[in-house]
Amino acid sequence: MIKINVAVDNKYWQNKIHNPKKYLSKKIKKTSNIFEFLKKKNYIFTILLTNSLNIKKLNKQFRKINKPTDVLSFPSFSKKSYFKTNKQKNIYLGDIAICYEIIKKRSKKKDFIAEFDKVWVHGFLHLMGYDHIKNKDYIKMHKVEKRILNLI
Repeated sequence: MIKINVAVDNKYWQNKIHNPKKYLSKKIKKTSNIFEFLKKKNYIFTILLTNSLNIKKLNKQFRKINKPTDVLSFPSFSKKSYFKTNKQKNIYLGDIAICYEIIKKRSKKKDFIAEFDKVWVHGFLHLMGYDHIKNKDYIKMHKVEKRILNLI
């Protein structure tokens, strides 16, 4: 089972997603169909819905990049194999921070919720051990991302 904690530190999020925790909880449950192992233990992660100023501070502090970004992921571990070898019953996956202004700006071309889903799924996959540094890894991650977005 997978659980999500949601922290909202920007009031504008509430205008777009009335109950972010409920919304994300429904969506994240569906990912268990793709990641079968998620059904066997209790997995927990946190999403911070924030603004460009706060995400810029986080980006500077943790990545040494002094500008806002759409999403930051802070996995609790670095390898996908961790899920199969870990004996703990409760596993904290990590944290994700998402920037309202960037999602809003991008969503002018499409739906805000669709853009939000794309971004949180991307961040979630980083918590699951995926990355896109090499092209072959990007292809794998993008394939799983599309699969989840089609499912939710």
